[in-house]
Amino acid sequence: MSERATTVEGVRRTNLAEVLRLVHHGGPRSRAVITAETGLNRSTVSDLVARLAGAGLVREQEPDPTRRVGRPSPIVAPSPDVVAIGVNPEIDAVEIGAVSLGGTVRVRERIPVSDPDVAEVVRIVARTLEGWTADVLRGCRIVGVGVAVPGLVRAEDGLVRFAPHLRWHDADIAGPLGEALDLPVVVGNDASYGTRAERLFGAAREHGDVVYLNGGASGIGGGLVLHGLLIGGEGGYAGEWGQTAASLTDAADRRVEGGVLEDEVNRARLVHAAGLTAPDDAELERALTASEDALTEAGRQRRILVATLSNAVNVLNPSMIVLGGFLGSLRDIDREGFDDEVRSRALAASAERLELASAALGADRLLIGAADAALAGLLSDPLG
Repeated sequence: MSERATTVEGVRRTNLAEVLRLVHHGGPRSRAVITAETGLNRSTVSDLVARLAGAGLVREQEPDPTRRVGRPSPIVAPSPDVVAIGVNPEIDAVEIGAVSLGGTVRVRERIPVSDPDVAEVVRIVARTLEGWTADVLRGCRIVGVGVAVPGLVRAEDGLVRFAPHLRWHDADIAGPLGEALDLPVVVGNDASYGTRAERLFGAAREHGDVVYLNGGASGIGGGLVLHGLLIGGEGGYAGEWGQTAASLTDAADRRVEGGVLEDEVNRARLVHAAGLTAPDDAELERALTASEDALTEAGRQRRILVATLSNAVNVLNPSMIVLGGFLGSLRDIDREGFDDEVRSRALAASAERLELASAALGADRLLIGAADAALAGLLSDPLG
């Protein structure tokens, strides 16, 4: 193959990837909009869309019939039948979801289980996916699997170095899961995947500088986006907000001497105060204002969380803070009061353009983020 042919094919592959990413992350759009966004000419866009449609990655739809001015351009939408599987093992359940191109969860399931090891997670996922492919995912193309782990995951190979609440040490889940499913598997920190999801599809999609904190049964993790880039650190371990020192404005709020943030702002303490056993996030959120004990504990945790976030504002000057899991539920008790308190405790200049939000993707955020990571290879080379 000549050098020119190789160059032309490389450019085409790059353009195919750009168009597919646009409709995946940005949603359905007309050919005319794609032409404007990419700077390519109309005939090139038409050819790229035809190639992606031929590969079953996008579908063309008729435009809105109420638009009668000019000749409307067909709408290009990501195919709902191309999916990736997101998995989130936790100390009380394994959550699994099938996520289509475009970030839509087609089906999800939460399987209660106590402290699963790698082998048990593999069995649960394999059994669940076997049922789905014979039913709700029949005829779908499954691209890969993303696993969102509550712990330290080495970026270079997905090895789980330490997931303390699951008691996983130097655990390889990508290998056994990939072998069981005959699919490529990527593994990452759960909160980092949550950050990815909220940045691409959720509350932070219009922001380039984002602090994300995720609260789950295993503790508090998080992620950081600076100038549009997800920051992982040297080994991929950045974002462990739960292991920072707890910021207390009142010594009476302390429950663990010398404790870190996740010792004090803690889902298990809320569950106990609310008189629940093993609730999901929605059930816990409803219970936080249902009793005096639950509301008192929630108020204590809100004060500590506010102090932590104001410190983050002073250090990082984000335009958006997103809170996921039970942290979002704490904020939602009184959103305006919570947000005002974070701003008032931070430097005025750092907080003047700050926005706060609870995770827009709710319980799906980790599954969507993990699945998006599993789609990365397809998005970079759609016809590869």
